[in-house]
Amino acid sequence: MPRAANPLRETIVPLTLLGGDVAVTFAGLSFGYWLRYTSPLARFGIDVPGATFGRYLPLLLVGVALLIAAFAQFGLYDTRLILRRYQSLNAILKGAAFWFATYLGVSLVLKFDPPISRLFVVEAFFCVVVLLYAWRTLVYAVITRAGIVGRLRRRAVLLGWNDHARALATEISSEAAHPFDLIGVVTLDHDTASPLVAQPECHVLRDTLPQTQRGNLSKCHVLSDTLDGLRVLGGAAELEAVLAREAADVLIISRLDLPRADLQRIVEICERAYIEWKIVPGAFDIFLSGLHLQTIGRVPVLGVEELAIRRLFNRTLKRALDVVGALAGLMLSAPVVALLAALIKRESPGGPVLFRQTRVGTDHQPFSVWKLRSMIPDAAATDTARQSTPRGDARLLRIGAFMRRWNLDELPQFWNVLRGDMSLVGPRPERPYHVDRLSTEIPHYLPRHLAKPGMTGWAQVNGLRGESDLAARVQHDIYYIENWSVWLDVQIILLTFVRWKNAY
Repeated sequence: MPRAANPLRETIVPLTLLGGDVAVTFAGLSFGYWLRYTSPLARFGIDVPGATFGRYLPLLLVGVALLIAAFAQFGLYDTRLILRRYQSLNAILKGAAFWFATYLGVSLVLKFDPPISRLFVVEAFFCVVVLLYAWRTLVYAVITRAGIVGRLRRRAVLLGWNDHARALATEISSEAAHPFDLIGVVTLDHDTASPLVAQPECHVLRDTLPQTQRGNLSKCHVLSDTLDGLRVLGGAAELEAVLAREAADVLIISRLDLPRADLQRIVEICERAYIEWKIVPGAFDIFLSGLHLQTIGRVPVLGVEELAIRRLFNRTLKRALDVVGALAGLMLSAPVVALLAALIKRESPGGPVLFRQTRVGTDHQPFSVWKLRSMIPDAAATDTARQSTPRGDARLLRIGAFMRRWNLDELPQFWNVLRGDMSLVGPRPERPYHVDRLSTEIPHYLPRHLAKPGMTGWAQVNGLRGESDLAARVQHDIYYIENWSVWLDVQIILLTFVRWKNAY
């Protein structure tokens, strides 16, 4: 039987977001008009005769229509993004950039009266992005605090239990507003960490036994109630009944070693119930988004294509952004660096202002990274075995602790970015000693060197710095490398200014 529809998730909230987006987008364009033609900033633009709000209104309405169409094209109204605030920001940035280019192009080709001001387009772009993201953040705050988030989440069931299923369960449970609500596990034969105990005479769920029979289970092979805190819903033979009973939206298959007939039966069950099914591809541990199906002759082959971040055009584009950002960073940070240098010399006159250290960069090439010195002069002599500086380290200068708290000690790294040793965004660069050690301890550590190390990165803005989980940090680095885009870099740079968890 098909599962019941969820009008709140599939209709009410998306339409509310769409209506709000239309109103906020119009407000952003109107505010851009005010900045261009009415505010004190208007004197910096060329005078446009007859550019009254009434005459500009049709152009604003066309702009709203183009923006909403662009947002829809980039997936902003996909119901799976309702609880994905930062993915929504990515779609907003892409849609607004597409509108920016389209609107400017149209204004150059078609002669409007009054003409579209390019300064208006620039100002309206920023107004729309800021206001729209603020509106989306407000909606996110309301739906996550009003007790309706559970009705927006998609009910998911795991089929099979192994290390990949456990990692997925941990990932989902770590976020209270995750789009998936993992309600339990349907077990398969030969699952690792099987919940079965005792003898194989019977297979029953503990909570299905009458209370009077639960004391004598020594001859039964009884299923535990939970796996790592996750409910055991039944066995594979009961799958169809379990999915119906639990009103599941998604079935996630965690094993690839199922017989073909069993997998076909599972897919048919999902199709009959209109339940989405997914497979955790355990044969591939990294670069999953780079997997592509191609044919060699008539034979289909699944494999990893060239990563987007390694393609020539993308490397050129990323390098151009790095150069512009580094030049701006050096100029804007120069007064701050000079002040901090004076404070360092005042507190610790016996050492240099700048600190140089060898790190491993892209393609495993070593380079010298520059930082403002934040410790006593001889700190490096006792720092060989430390992967990161612990909180409250006694070797820190007072000004050093302040600089580290706000990442000000890393301002000289704009020079490394300008030289090409680093990028504005990328994995954290590590010392050769730690790279050699960690590459033997953490799976898939070395592929993080496929990209240039960065001043900031996906791991850092997610709080994975300092003495945080190194394996999780590597996973975030791999995610960044395989999902790289200009929009992801912009998102990370913006988050760097508001996320300071574990900065010390």
